[in-house]
Amino acid sequence: MFLAGRTALRISCKHSHAGSCLENLPFWCVRRSLLRKTGPGLSHPPLVDRHRPNVAGKSRAFSVGAPTTEEVFGRNSLRGYLSQLEREYFELLARLSLCQDSLETEGKEGSRALQKRVSELAPVVTELLQLRNKEQELQDIQTLLKDDDADLKRLAESEESSCQATIQALKAKILSLLIPSEEVNNNDLILEITAGVGGQESMLFTAEMFEMYQSYAAFKDWHFEVLEYCHSELGGLRHAAASVSGQGSYRHMKYEGGVHRVQRVPRTEKQGRTHTSTMTVAVLPQPTEIELMISPKDLRIETKRASGAGGQHVNTTDSAVRILHIPTGVVAECQQERSQLKNRERAMQRLRAKLYSMKLEEEISRRQQARRIQIGTRGRSEKIRTYNFPQDRVTDHRIGKSLYNLKDFMLGEELLDEMVEELKSLADSECLFEFLENMQRRQNEQGINDNLSKPQ
Repeated sequence: MFLAGRTALRISCKHSHAGSCLENLPFWCVRRSLLRKTGPGLSHPPLVDRHRPNVAGKSRAFSVGAPTTEEVFGRNSLRGYLSQLEREYFELLARLSLCQDSLETEGKEGSRALQKRVSELAPVVTELLQLRNKEQELQDIQTLLKDDDADLKRLAESEESSCQATIQALKAKILSLLIPSEEVNNNDLILEITAGVGGQESMLFTAEMFEMYQSYAAFKDWHFEVLEYCHSELGGLRHAAASVSGQGSYRHMKYEGGVHRVQRVPRTEKQGRTHTSTMTVAVLPQPTEIELMISPKDLRIETKRASGAGGQHVNTTDSAVRILHIPTGVVAECQQERSQLKNRERAMQRLRAKLYSMKLEEEISRRQQARRIQIGTRGRSEKIRTYNFPQDRVTDHRIGKSLYNLKDFMLGEELLDEMVEELKSLADSECLFEFLENMQRRQNEQGINDNLSKPQ
């Protein structure tokens, strides 16, 4: 549920690039060779001057970024939700205390469910109570600021800024705990980049982008492994794929998926004209080990007499087993063994294998769909970000944020990380707002239903 998913990307993929794909790269730049020889321990390329002359402090032209913490906390829906969580937490604590003190307990399963919910609410409520205490402390300090005693006033002024900083940190922590987490956020990823519109210039820029993401992985202390590298005749890149693993790798990199547009004078241009080219990035979460849980309630087990050659036990005992998985309609049968128990065990093994295969196909299908959505048609109009070299500017069109010093941005370090953090912050805010709006809507619907069910 990310803002970038709302960009108008098409799902068709019409172009493919031919060429010999080499797993071992024919050449490496100085930075790439340095990373390859030293490993993740030496993660930064040689230092360069990151500031352009006469543009001190000019790192941002405009930004329509995420709302501030105060703006988020000013929403009635958030305050109401936090109050609801606090009430639920103390009600559950009271129920758990009664269960322990009385003979009439809610049972082991019910008690475990209560404890699980309490453990889920505890971090948020703990931070919320600390926030309330700090806000009360700030009010007391502001009262002291009105005192006539100069020494007391100076002491209160020094405490005020510290208290305000703590309040902001607590609010940010509460918001981070409330944001719904996606299952794939902790996964590793497969990075796929492909040249788009623009011929050789597009391929040259694609090679630079691949190097930028490799440097970013080193900057974040992630492991970066090249899986595929299809180079072009002039040293560019047609298509490449890499495996990226590390703490928070997919959570950060997922915002890079889409069409990236470059505007500059190509090295192949003799008349000095600015060309516009594109390349695409697909960020796909690596599937984790699929856990297959089969509920006994979803199974219909039938027994019958075995048929065919097999001796005296055939047609005399109900040894054959047929198992139907009701939600999917998958059937597995076995009549190989004389024992019904063994046939049932083998039928379950076959059923698990079939269901596992179906799950795996669904996972692969989702990854292919994610790739098609991200790369679109590679057209210039579908861009999510523009790299304008004549103006030394990079602009992310999803959030309207521009950064200058494009050379430093392409190093894949602080400036790229700043852009990614801005995207992540805005996506988290939108995710939280949507969650609160959906919850408010459900509460309103529940209130309407309760009113309708009351006797007139």
